[in-house]
Amino acid sequence: MSNSDRSRPADTSAHLDKSEDIPAALRNEDSDRDRANFINSGAKSPRLPFGLIALGLGILVAGGAIFSVLSAAKAPLDSFQTPTVAANDPQNPDSSTSNNSQPADVDNLLNHLSYEQAPDAELVSIGGGYRLRKAAAIKFQAMVSAARSSGVNITTISAFRSVEDQKRLFFGVGAARGQQPTKRAEVSAPPKYSEHHTGYAVDIGDSSVPATNLNQNFDTTPAYKWMKANAATYSFELSFPKDNIQKVSYEPWHWRFVGDINSLETFYKAHNLKGK
Repeated sequence: MSNSDRSRPADTSAHLDKSEDIPAALRNEDSDRDRANFINSGAKSPRLPFGLIALGLGILVAGGAIFSVLSAAKAPLDSFQTPTVAANDPQNPDSSTSNNSQPADVDNLLNHLSYEQAPDAELVSIGGGYRLRKAAAIKFQAMVSAARSSGVNITTISAFRSVEDQKRLFFGVGAARGQQPTKRAEVSAPPKYSEHHTGYAVDIGDSSVPATNLNQNFDTTPAYKWMKANAATYSFELSFPKDNIQKVSYEPWHWRFVGDINSLETFYKAHNLKGK
């Protein structure tokens, strides 16, 4: 050990706990005194007055009741939904589709609707080489007979026509007259789009004034006036009255049978047409 080491005492402060800087006698006395004071105080916590406790409990109970009421009131509001009205609802008069127009999905060509051709086995003669479906034929013949009894002579101009017949009538006659299809369609339906395919439609005339046949002035004849007054009795109606929803030219000579479920569906349900 060097002389300098012997002349300087060893530094042991680094190895002492800070509490050891206090003399042992003082540390023991202070600690004992603190413990005694704590015990003598009884380590008692302060007590709240009973009124404050009761008030606090009352607030908690009231708050729970208010929360329950608010939750119950909110439930029906959360489940409520504003009712919606479907477009084109027939029960809603404000629906977007007008009753005066055809629905967009109706199959039409130049304002004429598509029809299936009647099965040949369901067609019967009404005289003069013309045929209708049996139910329509029975009513038509009874109607003609009733008109004759009243002094009115209804004649048949056309009845059932096949698709092939309609091709010749539409394209052949149209070409002979130099008519464009749009013009021809004003007076004749394209093939597959004629009511005559159904076996329920008939064109009529008045034998006393044949010049009015297939003309709009047919509505001045005794035959038309009788039909207008009596056709519904025999389940016939005018197919194309003035301002009809198909926008087909007015045809006072063209009538159709709607006296059974098949004919009614053919002209109404199948094409979503509105009553005239």
